[in-house]
Amino acid sequence: MRILPFFAVIAIAISCSKGPAEFKVGVWRGVIHLQGQELPFTFEVENQQDNYKVYLKNAAEKLTLDEVSILGDSVKMVLHIFDAELRARVNGNSLNGFYFKNYDPGFKLPFTASFNNDFRFEKTSDEPTKDFSGKYGVVFVGDKNDTTLSVGIFNQRGNHVEGTFLTPVGDYRYLEGNVVNNKLYLSTFDGNHAFLFSAVKNDEGYLIGDYWSGKSAHETWTGVKNDNAMMPNAEALTYLKEGYDKIEFNFPDVNQNMIKSSDDRFKNKVLILQIFGTWCPNCMDETKFLSQWYKDNQDRGVEILGLAYERKDDFEYASGRVKKMKSKLDVPYDFVIAGVNDKKKAAETLPMLNHVLAFPTTIFIGKDGKVKHIRTGFEGPGTGVYYEQFKQRFNEIVNELLNENLASKK
Repeated sequence: MRILPFFAVIAIAISCSKGPAEFKVGVWRGVIHLQGQELPFTFEVENQQDNYKVYLKNAAEKLTLDEVSILGDSVKMVLHIFDAELRARVNGNSLNGFYFKNYDPGFKLPFTASFNNDFRFEKTSDEPTKDFSGKYGVVFVGDKNDTTLSVGIFNQRGNHVEGTFLTPVGDYRYLEGNVVNNKLYLSTFDGNHAFLFSAVKNDEGYLIGDYWSGKSAHETWTGVKNDNAMMPNAEALTYLKEGYDKIEFNFPDVNQNMIKSSDDRFKNKVLILQIFGTWCPNCMDETKFLSQWYKDNQDRGVEILGLAYERKDDFEYASGRVKKMKSKLDVPYDFVIAGVNDKKKAAETLPMLNHVLAFPTTIFIGKDGKVKHIRTGFEGPGTGVYYEQFKQRFNEIVNELLNENLASKK
């Protein structure tokens, strides 16, 4: 028997081995499998010289995933700024794998995808007989009968629906779905949120539905059409305790330099504090707005400082997450590491506040160092007119604070 040289054996083995997976370019329909339900979303794959990019699509939103790697027969997609990823085996026109949140070792949900499918819940041309369009006063009811008031906004064209929910602590961002057999289905997957909604409309026009989130969260909800439905005043929910008129802080920045409220950089300037977390999609939306606003307005005597509350009580982990977020979103203002994302613990770091109710919360401080306004939550771009109203109000507040101090010097 002839014995081949060692290097020849290696060459034959390599030539016979299966090459890296082919992650097909084009549109895919993904599904997160949670709580016995299927949460669909669509994404688009691009490949330029073996440099893959994936775009998560929710209604008008496209989130870019630029950390995509092929590992043998599998693909790994890091989910934007979030400490989460999709990992799946590639098998021609299908993917089979899991959705992971890396900061939570117990979080693992099945994920599948099919190539060349761009529908959300069901591919149908049937025209529904029920129209879910409009504004609704909504009540969510949790497993412990706790309730959350909300405003639902839906726009239906044929069997395609887009919309969102506003709540006292933020909005549910870009929701997209279909009306199938006269039942409303909506979903979103942005990397950290995995939300699924369904509802039927009864003969009186009320909506009766379910809401699933992540591994185990489930709520029921009802909606009553009401053009005058509105949320509580976002500037009245969080406030300073009696006896306080300032916020004093002393936190390390991402390089462990201590940043204090008394620093010269903040003197005689309007200061905007952003209570924030890199894990929070509403915070991501606000950060995008603040970043562009600051680039356009920083020479007016305004500073922005982000107070980051992260998933782990570990400085290196937290600072690493913030540095990555700053880089990906091109954020021009600074952040400090203020604590962990637990609202009760976050409130302990700012004892002058009655509570920390929401991430994000935005605090406006005048040139005299005194707190002038505190805004809880954020109405993001997925809310349409509410986002435009937020931007108008934000500029009104800043202009008021700048003019107030200018007037006092005359």
